[in-house]
Amino acid sequence: MNHAASPISHAPDAPSDPRERATSAPCRALAAPTPIERFCARIDAAFDALANESAPSRHPAFARELRAALTEAVAAPGLLTPAQRESGAAGYRRHLLAADPLGRYAVVSLVWQPGQWSPVHGHHTWCGYAVFEGELTEIVYGWNDAACRAIDARKHARPTGAVSYVCAGRTAIHRLGHVGAPADAPAISLHVYGVTGEQVATHVNDVVAVDVGAYV
Repeated sequence: MNHAASPISHAPDAPSDPRERATSAPCRALAAPTPIERFCARIDAAFDALANESAPSRHPAFARELRAALTEAVAAPGLLTPAQRESGAAGYRRHLLAADPLGRYAVVSLVWQPGQWSPVHGHHTWCGYAVFEGELTEIVYGWNDAACRAIDARKHARPTGAVSYVCAGRTAIHRLGHVGAPADAPAISLHVYGVTGEQVATHVNDVVAVDVGAYV
């Protein structure tokens, strides 16, 4: 243990003039949190509220809070930068917006040109999404465990503001896409997944085969 004496530092004398004292350390206003920062704060709070649960993502309260947080986020002005709204010609484009330092979730925007679709998939993790701009079409499937195939498709329009949350597994198999005309603007959706930022492209979609009679 080092017992060497430490030098003593002296603070400068306080100004004697009250006006000088008031202006010597100007107050700095804190920057307001961005919409994505507010969204992440709500997700953090949802996890904190269920800290004693072994699987918080399967708790009804977590699902309710995630849906509410998504609804608030996509209604916020300035949610995405121009770069986070860019689309791609080869398929829907994914932009990583935030990643939880604890590895509990990642937030992305997906940008869909007309005619672009996701594969038919279940989920390796919990996830939620909300439509931010435009309209998407969601095709929802059942699951035939014996045949190991998706079946019985149902098509739903998902307009701006539509929100969904599902747990991991094959109970919510679906496909998302933009069915607009070629001249239509891209559609944009906000997604949150229960994976790290590095795993978004590899550990979310559980791509499945589809029954011949099911609409794809």
